[in-house]
Amino acid sequence: MCGIIGVLSRRPTRPVPDSDDLVARLDAALGRRDDVPAATRHLTEIDALLRGVPGVVALADQHETVTSIVARLDQLDAIADTFDAALEAGGHDPETVELMSARSLALRDVLWAIRHDRLRTAREVGALAGRDAGIGSLSGYLAIQQAFSALDRLEVRGRDSAGIHVFVSEHGLDLDEPTVQAALGDRAQDPTYPSGSVRVSDGVLSFVYKAAAEIGELGDNTRALRAAVAGDELLRRALAGPDAKTSVLGHTRWASVGIISEPNTHPLNSDEMETSPSIERGPYVVGALNGDVDNHADLRVAHQLRIHTHITTDAKVIPTMVSRHAASGIPVAEAFRRTVSAFEGSVAVAAMSADAPDTMLLALRGSGQGLYVGLADDCFIAASEPYGVVEETNEYIRMDGESGGEVIVLDAANAGERAGIGRISYDGGDLPVTDDDIVTAEVTTRDIDR
Repeated sequence: MCGIIGVLSRRPTRPVPDSDDLVARLDAALGRRDDVPAATRHLTEIDALLRGVPGVVALADQHETVTSIVARLDQLDAIADTFDAALEAGGHDPETVELMSARSLALRDVLWAIRHDRLRTAREVGALAGRDAGIGSLSGYLAIQQAFSALDRLEVRGRDSAGIHVFVSEHGLDLDEPTVQAALGDRAQDPTYPSGSVRVSDGVLSFVYKAAAEIGELGDNTRALRAAVAGDELLRRALAGPDAKTSVLGHTRWASVGIISEPNTHPLNSDEMETSPSIERGPYVVGALNGDVDNHADLRVAHQLRIHTHITTDAKVIPTMVSRHAASGIPVAEAFRRTVSAFEGSVAVAAMSADAPDTMLLALRGSGQGLYVGLADDCFIAASEPYGVVEETNEYIRMDGESGGEVIVLDAANAGERAGIGRISYDGGDLPVTDDDIVTAEVTTRDIDR
């Protein structure tokens, strides 16, 4: 059992919260120490303000602001302790106990979210981006941090290997400039697609980072991936552009087809060995898989896929077949639908293409897998479990794989909104997304981390 994570964002649509206003709102919550629901409402507003890129910008390098926030959170934790002590003292009727318990839970959850989600996210993004980072850099590293955080929680699905793929478009780099060419170097050559590989397609930079080990502890993989990302100067240069746009596809694996190795670690790309002149090359595609494509060997033969012998995972058929189909000129979403419709077995699939880096493709069929699409702050977070999305949002759509299969197309132009989610059946029929499809999560990050 494996885990998929996808992050697709748009530019922020709301302003960066003012530091003085944040502190004033915390003081307002402290002023309602005798009214826990009112204090909780203030804190919930603060939590919302600190989400996404605006929240990271408000906190990154702002040590005085962070110190002021932490000091007030400490006081609010003390208020929560006093409230809980009164509850534990007894003497309340059952209805009052139930009401007080619910209020305590809501207060504890939002305090946890601000301290352990918002402040931690800003701290981790700051560590990756470095001091005085611009909006493009903070946005890009935020998407990567969101993927890392989700992968940490999805490692219960398997951890013998993990990887993230990063598309960076509109980076502003001159790809023909000698220092850029030197930075690409051998990173663009290895056909087995190991960690650190880079590809250039349609001006879009494609980075992949992988970790594979038969024996490892929880968190080892993301620590290795984080170190690789932090040390990648070409990625840093690409994200430094003020208009840089970043999308991320990640995966944590429990190997079922193919040995545990970097070449078999997802995401995989559409690179093939030399193909027949009669076979037209399509766009550059990356993909990841949960479950098993039972007929992958037959598909390799039927489509004459020229796959490197070191790559033995069934997931390799995803990007190669999507690229082959798209070579005929059909849109990549249709190429994806045709690809997954040919798979036998219970699968969850995610893919992206360099010629459409603002689009993320998801598919689910069968009862053995899951995919959830979270509607976050100017962002879609796709994950194999709800606990992969709840750090960023408590609203998500659960894909249905048991009614013949579903394909979802996410559009970054409307990231975080229902309007950005297109849904069709495996046979191509339209399945409109309605408000009734949006579920409110009943689990929080405090529940998960406990």
